[in-house]
Order: sequence, then C-alpha cells, then structure tokens
Amino acid sequence: MKIVFYSAKPYDKIWFESLQQEYGMDIRFVESSLNLETAILAKNSPAVCIFVNDTADKEVIDTLYELGVRVILLRCTGHNNVDLVAAKNKIRVLHVPGYSPEAVAEYSMGLLLAVNRNIHRAYVRTREFNMNIQGLMGTDLFHKTVGVIGTGKIGQAMIKILRGFEMNILAYDPYPMKNLNVSYVSLDEIMKKSDVITLHCPLTPDTKYIINEKTIQEMKKGVFIINTSRGALIDTKALLESLKEPGKIGGVALDVYEEEEGIFYEDKSNDIINDDTLARLVTFPNVLITSHQGYFTTEAMQTIALTTLENARQFETGTQLTHEVII
Repeated sequence: MKIVFYSAKPYDKIWFESLQQEYGMDIRFVESSLNLETAILAKNSPAVCIFVNDTADKEVIDTLYELGVRVILLRCTGHNNVDLVAAKNKIRVLHVPGYSPEAVAEYSMGLLLAVNRNIHRAYVRTREFNMNIQGLMGTDLFHKTVGVIGTGKIGQAMIKILRGFEMNILAYDPYPMKNLNVSYVSLDEIMKKSDVITLHCPLTPDTKYIINEKTIQEMKKGVFIINTSRGALIDTKALLESLKEPGKIGGVALDVYEEEEGIFYEDKSNDIINDDTLARLVTFPNVLITSHQGYFTTEAMQTIALTTLENARQFETGTQLTHEVII
C-alpha cells in the first residue's frame, strides 16, 4: 500500500524506512506538512501519515477524499488536528493510543526540576564561566501540593514519579480512575491549592484554555505550570499577562505552544519570529520552552512506527481496526 508521509524528519525515516518492507508498504516521505496546498501530493495514494502539526480540517479532508485517500494514519495519540465529523463515512482515522507514557511523564518531571531549580539558566552561565548563583534559587518539592489535570496513561505515569518526591497529589479528571489511589478534587480546588499544576489531558472543546485568566487568578502565588500535552490548553496571552505580575508565577515550562505550527520542529535561528507572544514568552527568566519533544525517546519512536504500520496493515487487509478513532 502506498503511504504519503507528511512532515517527515530524518529521525522518522530511521524507523519507518527499516520497517516498510517488512510490512509491505511503499512510503513516500514528504518534508512539507499537510495542508490544503500540499494535499495534492497524496493523489492516488490510499493513505497519508500525519503528525501533530499537520492540518486535516474539513477542506483538507474533502480534498484528500477526492484524491483517493481512504485512511489517515496519525503517528501520535492526539487527534484534535483532524476534523472527525468531516472524515466520517469518507476516510478512516487511526492513531497510536499509547507509545510511551513514561517518556512524556519523565520529561514533564525534568521540566519541573529544571524550571524550579533554574538548571537551564545555570547551564548557560557556567558555559561562560559565570559561577554566580544569585537569582537561581529554587524551592523544595518535598511535601508540596501538585495538581495533576488528566489521569490517563501519561497522568498515571506522572503520579508514580511525583509519589517518589513525596509530594501531596491532587487530581482532576472527568472520568476518575477507581483504583488509582489518588485524591480526586474539583478543577477549582486544583487551581486554588496546588503549588504545581501539570497538564496531561487531551485538547477538546471542554479543555481548550483550561488555564485562562480566571483560573490563573485563582492560583497560589508562586505556582509552577507544566504543559507537555497540547498548547491550546493554556490561553497564552493570559499567561503572558500573569507573568508580568511580580511573584504571581513561580515558573512555567512548556513543551507545547498553541501556535507552534510552522515553528516547532523547524530551525528558525536565522529568521525573524513574527509571533510576538512567543517572542515575549522566551524573554522571561522563569519560562522554559522546548519544541514538543516530550515523547522523543528511542522506545517511543519504535513503538510509534510499529503501531502506525500495523494500523496500515489492518486497513489494507480489511481486518479489525484496533486503533480507529470513532466519534
């Protein structure tokens, strides 16, 4: 089966090229992201493979269908970039439901440790032999209260890590896990009582801007906010305003950003960044931003490739689609 592979990077090819023959797939790697202009590249191909910043809205879905595409293979868990309503009865949508929850959870904890103890700033200083530690003071995490929003596989992995730090854990999820042995509370209580808030929920109409001007004002002074899920869980402009308020935000660590498309995963070091909000965010000393790499481990990449190609084989052979996204 022919597959047009959008947003292809060298590290994607390492795994998919080595496995495509085993699965009997003919993969055409395309560096461009999927959008209305690049959809034509999928002409006469029954499948496209896309990632988090590719666009599969109604117009793109309709165009792909006219070109002969019958399945979208998401090489990620989230599917908020696909219009599932438009795809229904036209194009099947398959995803990778879980590749390495531990990878994202471990990275989330790493971000918290880094932004709290200013490890990223200390690294830059010492490379220039500036050994002054003034301004790098952090806070103990021991016995602090952490609010975990979303207790799916990644949230559960994060909770295990947080227990190792002996933090007091509060959790919020519209679908609580009965055997998780954690204190589920309201979202309002999470905001008011947490010293650290870490986001591990999908982006849906209900969770968009779950961190906003109102909820930020409810938070404790000096709160730390960690987001490795989806950028639009946070109203970035509201966050930016709160960062200007002295002492309100202890630190922010973001591996995702709501307008990351076209910036994240690309080398923009020689470009002028027109996104004023992002440009302003990186100027704050208590803000740490990375380029959506929380999932990026050897184990996760291998699982993504294997699951994606197994999804493709199931579609091609007409067997049960184990990982189909259905609305």
